[in-house]
Amino acid sequence: MKIAVCIKRVPDQDVRFKIAPDGKSIDQTGLKHDMSDFDGYAAEVAIQITEKAGAGEVTVVSIGSDAVQETLRKALSMGAHKAVQLKHDAEVHDGSAIAAALAAELKDRGYDLILTGRMAVDTQNRSVGALLAAKLGLPFVGAVSQLDTSSGSVKARRELEGAYELVECPLPAVVSIDEGITRARYPSLKGIMAAKKKPMEVRPAQLGEQHYVLESLALPAERTAGRIVGEGPDAVPELVRLLKEEAKVL
Repeated sequence: MKIAVCIKRVPDQDVRFKIAPDGKSIDQTGLKHDMSDFDGYAAEVAIQITEKAGAGEVTVVSIGSDAVQETLRKALSMGAHKAVQLKHDAEVHDGSAIAAALAAELKDRGYDLILTGRMAVDTQNRSVGALLAAKLGLPFVGAVSQLDTSSGSVKARRELEGAYELVECPLPAVVSIDEGITRARYPSLKGIMAAKKKPMEVRPAQLGEQHYVLESLALPAERTAGRIVGEGPDAVPELVRLLKEEAKVL
C-alpha cells in the first residue's frame, strides 16, 4: 500500500508563549519545535500498516521553510520511507490554501491512503483533512480512533459522546487520525542513522488563494488572585452573596 502522511511542525506546547512584536505571530525566541501530536499518531499508523503487510511505502509531506526538514527527518527515522518538503517560508493559516498545496502534490501520484492528524495542536482549525479530500475528490473519514485497511477498504471507528460509530469506505481515501489509536514511537539510533540516507524532495508549495488571514494575537488576561471568605458552614452566606453580587453567576 502506498500511503502519504501530511505532518506539521509546531512549537512545543509545554512552554509559555510570547507574542512577537508584529502582534500576529509567536515569538520564536527559545522555542522548541516538534511534530504535531496527532500527525505523529498518523505517521505511526501508516508505518504500522506497511510493517504488518511486509510491503508498502510511506511518504511524509510538510509545508514550510527549511526548518520543517528536521520534522520530516524525525518521521523518516520512525520508519517512513520518503519525505517531501513543500517550501514556503511565510506561515499560512488558511486551511483551504494549505489543502490546495497538499492536493497539488498528492494528486495523481497513486496513493492508496492519505492520512492527516485530526488537528494541528497549535491552530486547532481541524479543517485541512476534509478540505484536502474535497479537493482530491476522495471519501473522507475524520477523527478515527481505530483503522483497518487489510480488506482493501477503510474500516474505521469514530468516538462519539457516550457512543461510537463504525464507518466503511473504498480506497483511495483521506483519513484523519485521533488520539487513542496509537502512540508515535521514539526513533531508534538505527532509525536516525538510516533517515540520513532516505530521500527528501523539495518543491515550491502551490498554495491556493488565502481567504483567511490572521490579523492579531492576544494572550488571555491574567487571572485575579483568589480570596478566602471564611471557613466551614459560616462562610456559605458570604460566598453566596459574592457569587450573586460580584461574580454574577447566580
